[in-house]
Amino acid sequence: MASLAPTRAHEIQSEKGNPHWTRLASESALDHIPGEDGWPLVGTTFQQLADPIGFGQRMQARHGPVFRTRSFGRRQVTLIGPDANELVLFDRDKLFSSEQGWGPVLNLLFPRGLMLMDFAGHRADRRALSIAFKPEPMRHYCDLLNSDIARVVEGWGEGERLFYPAIKALTLETAATSFLGLPFGPEADRLNQAFVDMVQAAVAPVRRPLPFTAMGKGVAGRKLMVDYFTRLLRERRANPGQDMFSQFALARRDGEVEGELLAEDVVVDHMIFLMMAAHDTITSSFTTLIWQLAAHPQWQDKLRAEARAAASGTGSLGGKIMPYDALGQMEQADMAFKEALRIMPPVPSTPRRALREFTFGGHHIPAGTMVGISAAAVHADPATWPDPERFDPLRFTPEAVAARHKYAWIPYGGGAHMCIGLHFAVMQTKVLLHHILSRYVVETAPGYAPAWQAWPIPKPRDGLRITFRRIS
Repeated sequence: MASLAPTRAHEIQSEKGNPHWTRLASESALDHIPGEDGWPLVGTTFQQLADPIGFGQRMQARHGPVFRTRSFGRRQVTLIGPDANELVLFDRDKLFSSEQGWGPVLNLLFPRGLMLMDFAGHRADRRALSIAFKPEPMRHYCDLLNSDIARVVEGWGEGERLFYPAIKALTLETAATSFLGLPFGPEADRLNQAFVDMVQAAVAPVRRPLPFTAMGKGVAGRKLMVDYFTRLLRERRANPGQDMFSQFALARRDGEVEGELLAEDVVVDHMIFLMMAAHDTITSSFTTLIWQLAAHPQWQDKLRAEARAAASGTGSLGGKIMPYDALGQMEQADMAFKEALRIMPPVPSTPRRALREFTFGGHHIPAGTMVGISAAAVHADPATWPDPERFDPLRFTPEAVAARHKYAWIPYGGGAHMCIGLHFAVMQTKVLLHHILSRYVVETAPGYAPAWQAWPIPKPRDGLRITFRRIS
């Protein structure tokens, strides 16, 4: 398939090809930071990928909340704790670059996603794209979600199924209809595989797109996506609809040329990134929630009753759909989803690069240092979250939230880079809960405890075996 898009120089630039990036003067500049460089050649990469929470806990126990590691070929410093999260995410002094933090990991795969942009450019594109998440478009997406989810969930029927692949197929379908205004059709399997390959390539130890490597597959998947979305963009600009992609296609940036449409490649890059985030992160988070509800039937009963009351109170089709105006009534669903995000944050850690030197926890961190914070580590800290492995949505009552550090819970990031689609994620979760729990009781086998793959986005290794029992 021939590429229809203009050449994107930023896709193939290495770090050395970015002269504006701030670099560490010498890796020896981090010798004073306590930590470990790990094994020859591979450093601590495989230890971190295999067990990120356990690895972080061991490092913190040995070295404290500021420690040095070596992964993916470079030294970096990890800062652990709510204060560290606030320093890096709120970034009041503009010390940190998200572009230079995520770039080495994602530039070949998801260049120019909002997560990979900084400061004025980030603000301009975020403002342009935010029109797609205003109330009227969201109301339209809610109608589409109800239709798609009700049809698919009804078709699941009783019995055991692997929940993760089922919900991933559903969230990809809902992302296509809500975001693109059409189903993927016969290209669905290829596009889904392209997303899988791109996400897996993000943590591939071999960082060059060589044939038959994970990175090679990821870059090939990206080419397929660019071709598909560029064709669709041109169609949407000629004949726009109410879908999110039409909103993006017609978005205009305030700046050098007042009212100029965003460039084709910019829109395509944003859409690829948002489609990935919209279905992969929701798939991960909602799988965590269903796993916990299956293990805690009392909470399943509470959310079922709450959803029925919210839907029925509107008089909409006898309560068979979850109207947009009823979503705010699902307060217990909010708390349960937040607790699932705490237990298994879909983005376990967040990288940045220090643009200037700074001091934290008594340690001097030089300019150019790769700096990371860990949602997974902070969300599992018993000092903030007593009995952290226990599922307890009451951790998110208004009183409990007010008593806790604002940056102790960061599944959506924070500051200027707070997830732009978080309200869409919450809306989709509530609609999913309504349609699943109004039809089924979800159960797992006694003592069932799935193993989870932590990177790049958490998922159960066995697909999560869930039994659906239809409610009469």
